[in-house]
Formats: sequence, C-alpha cells, structure tokens
Amino acid sequence: MPSRTVFFVSDGTGITAETFGNSILAQFPAQHRHVRRPFIDTPEKAGAVLSEINTTARMEGRRPIVFITLVNEAVRDVFAGSACQGLVMDMFRTFVEPLEAEFGVKSNHRVGRFSDAARSHEYHERIEAINFALAHDDGQSARNLQAADVILVGVSRCGKTPTSLYLAMQHGIKAANYPLIPEDFERNRLPGPLAPYKRKCFGLTIDPERLAQIRHERRPDSRYAALDNCRAEVRDAESMMRREGISWLSSTHKSIEEIATTILRDIRPDRLIY
Repeated sequence: MPSRTVFFVSDGTGITAETFGNSILAQFPAQHRHVRRPFIDTPEKAGAVLSEINTTARMEGRRPIVFITLVNEAVRDVFAGSACQGLVMDMFRTFVEPLEAEFGVKSNHRVGRFSDAARSHEYHERIEAINFALAHDDGQSARNLQAADVILVGVSRCGKTPTSLYLAMQHGIKAANYPLIPEDFERNRLPGPLAPYKRKCFGLTIDPERLAQIRHERRPDSRYAALDNCRAEVRDAESMMRREGISWLSSTHKSIEEIATTILRDIRPDRLIY
C-alpha cells in the first residue's frame, strides 16, 4: 500500500482531527506524511491550505487524505466539491450534523475544546494536575501526596513520567511518580513516604531487555544499563509490588493511552464518566 500525504485541518489546534485521523489510519499498513494546519478560521487561510493540498496532489500523483474539523461553514465550503483534489473527511458533517438532527437543536459551533479557557473549571483542573505531576516527578517531593489521585511506582525509565503527564494533561488526574531503587529492595519494603498511600499506588514494569536498551541510550555502558542489573531490578520490583498488593502492568508493548486507561479503570473509575 503506497503512502499518502495526510492533512489535518482545523480552526483550533488540530489535535482532535489528528488524534481521530491517526486512529483511522492505524487500521491500514502504511506510514504516511502528516501535515497539520491549525487555526484555519477564515476563507483566506483555508484557500492557502487548499492550494497546498492541490499542489501536493499534482506533485505526488495521488490525492491527499484531508481530515477537517471546521465549524465555520464558509471556511468548510472551501474544501467542498471538486475544488479540493484531496479526499476530504469532514468530521463535523459526519458527526455533528446527525447529532443536531437527533437532538433537535443546533450545536453551538464552538471552536476548540474550551470556549473560554479562563473560565473553564476543567481547564484549571488540568493546569493544577500538570503542575502537581511536575512537582512530584521521579520522587522529587513527598509533600502533599495525600492530594494525589494516583502514585505510579516502578524502576527507573519504565514509563512513569510520560504516563503521569498524560494523565494530568488529558484527564486532570494528579499523578505523582516515585522510583523503586535497589535500596528499597534491600530494605524489602516500599519507600517510607508511600506507605500511608499504598491504596493509591499503581505499578509499572517493563521487559528487562527493553529497559536495558532505554537506559543504554541515557547512560551508555554503565552498570545502570547492564542487562543483568535491569533483570534484577525488574524482578525485585515485581516481587515487591506483588507482596504489597499493588496492581501493576508492563509498559513494554502498551501505549501511554492504554496504560492511562487501565490506571483510571482500576484507581479512579469515576474519571471514565464525564
């Protein structure tokens, strides 16, 4: 299957169009060239993107795929019909218009996720969660752990930091993360600051071979990255989590989205209902 150029065109950030489009494209065996064009909120800006799409079609000899999330009809119409030489996937006409018919009301045609970020409680929750995750990254601080929704534990470089930030940015979850180190295994117990909050803990583990590869990129030829050391740390961490009754999963073959959803399901199922 030949690759294509894929455009994601939005009057907002384009993240929704790209996320949805990538989910669809993942069903097909090809690596595509991605082009995101955010903040296309006037017919003039849309015309410039249309020209870019049509030029790409002529140069590549194949029509680009175009995912659009545009609420302004005048802007949307620029990409309608034969004027656009790409295959246009209009997410608003596909989903919003049928829902308008079903609900019997017109949508508010809001651009972006937040119509006014300054007044959005959800937005402020996300900002607070991001600040919390940064302040409590990699065991930097044990203060205020009682405010955490979840505390991720596991050996160094198993994916705790990106998962914490994803939970904060996407779900407004206050996620701390705390590394399990050889000294903890020697003491044969969880780090002291975590003991009162064990019910909030969720563990991540990883295949030792993958861990050694990741650590080698950070500290080449070090004891830290040695395969036998990685095997010992992973084995001891899994034993500790099993003994302490902490739920855990392997990050080796799971995306951050899958890990985060599992954590929400097990620790904060209420956050799966909006």
